[in-house]
Amino acid sequence: MPNITFGIQQSSTDIWLAVCTAVKAACSLANVAGEEVTSLGFAATCSLVAVDSDGEPVSVSWSGDTRRNIIVWMDHRAVKQAERINSSNSPVLQYCGGAVFPEMEPPKLLWVKDNLKESWSMAFRWMDLSDWLSYKATGDDTRSLCSTVCKWTYLGHAHMHQASEEDSRDMEACGWDDQFWEEIGLGDLVDGHHAKIGRSVAFPGHALGCGLTPDSAKELGLLAGTPVGTSMIDAHAGGVGVMESKAGSDPESKETDVEAICRRMVLVCGTSTCHMAVSHTKLFIPGVWGPFWSGMVPEYWLTEGGQSATGALLDYVIENHVASPHLVKSAASRRISIFELLNEILETMRHELGSPFLAALTNDTHVLPDFHGNRSPIADPKSKGMLCGLTLDTSEKQLALLYLATVQAIAYGTRHIVEHCNAHGHKVDTLLACGGLAKNPLYIQEHADIIGYPIILPRENESVLLGAAILGAVASKKYTTIRHAMKALNAAGQVVYPSQDPKVKNYHNAKYHIFRGLYEQQLEHRSIMAKALA
Repeated sequence: MPNITFGIQQSSTDIWLAVCTAVKAACSLANVAGEEVTSLGFAATCSLVAVDSDGEPVSVSWSGDTRRNIIVWMDHRAVKQAERINSSNSPVLQYCGGAVFPEMEPPKLLWVKDNLKESWSMAFRWMDLSDWLSYKATGDDTRSLCSTVCKWTYLGHAHMHQASEEDSRDMEACGWDDQFWEEIGLGDLVDGHHAKIGRSVAFPGHALGCGLTPDSAKELGLLAGTPVGTSMIDAHAGGVGVMESKAGSDPESKETDVEAICRRMVLVCGTSTCHMAVSHTKLFIPGVWGPFWSGMVPEYWLTEGGQSATGALLDYVIENHVASPHLVKSAASRRISIFELLNEILETMRHELGSPFLAALTNDTHVLPDFHGNRSPIADPKSKGMLCGLTLDTSEKQLALLYLATVQAIAYGTRHIVEHCNAHGHKVDTLLACGGLAKNPLYIQEHADIIGYPIILPRENESVLLGAAILGAVASKKYTTIRHAMKALNAAGQVVYPSQDPKVKNYHNAKYHIFRGLYEQQLEHRSIMAKALA
């Protein structure tokens, strides 16, 4: 059996049951009757779902367990398949940063065909999880431009001159590159006008089918026929939920609203972090996904950077430290998060040590956060994490320092992405952050200080949920377009500004220089060991 360095599957059945439970609980908590719900939108991770001709799960696991019918987005089992696809030099690759990444769907599809022959023959539909949810709800197999363009190599710009978002209709899928699928060994997915991967696509928020089917409506506790909008990937829904949040307007600014959105980058900070910016023209940026036409904001080109492990990395660093169990108990007894407790410990250390500023506590500790590869801008799934400055200290204070150094490393990675995007045509000067990590003030302040730009936090901190609600609002004709809904419903909360202390800036410039050098050292180490084993 081949060695799978990282394999994680989920169950679409479990996820649907969780959705139904959550919808009923939300209605109950809000004291809203099911018949009062006017529309729905779905947002989910870009995970790969396999179902048969009856809509039943098809296993994507070595175990053959049919409950395991989803390859989760962060599963990196398809590294070799991604390398094979990238050797094809297909023109579609230029629209995903020059190369597919193992987290995208074509490598995962190729892995299943290579390794699970029976599952491959049984699968009748291969779907992104968000598309599967809207299909499960409505019976309409129309796919979203968001998922197909960003994760499936669909060329959304094939529709540029034949449809606009305001048409709000589904479109025959004319953006598949059949030669690409043939070249990489998945030509059977072209059959039946691409029936298995999507015969029609639509702008996010397009009203699907006849709304909720009677069966799904009953399971959700809602009315049959309730409008359902075409879905989005969760991070991209977060972008829709926050990108028009403005921190007040400058009366002297002559910049138009159309131009302003192109100067912003959204950080959707959760298990991983997605970095998303839009532009009027397509910008080809090596190692950064895109340009994707209508991948997030309809009729704009999307650039999508990312770090595959951020929240997951902080959890890993904390949970695998010997001081963690005691800290977890202490935090629980005070009913605060472990992050709040670690932030308190760092403030105490700053005062005890007389540090000029909190960030300076990590002057001897440096981290490369590529514990799950580098998604961008290096685009190296084989990159590894690195720690420099470890001692035999096992105290809670040492864990706090390691936590802070990891937060800073994640921020240096974001700085690298922002600088790389701006060097290739973007003009980003403002960041907007949402997601779980955005609720951590230390995390946001370190990002502002390290990148040097203000960070706008949305008034509604559950921005992914707001983005999904926007999809439903457009489907029900409450708003004519996604952009109109964004302008009406996005709102800024707190704005976090970078430190004006030149010592802080100099400190982070020095650490950033070391950060960039860590990967170069890793490449040198690889080369030395490859020669030794040759």
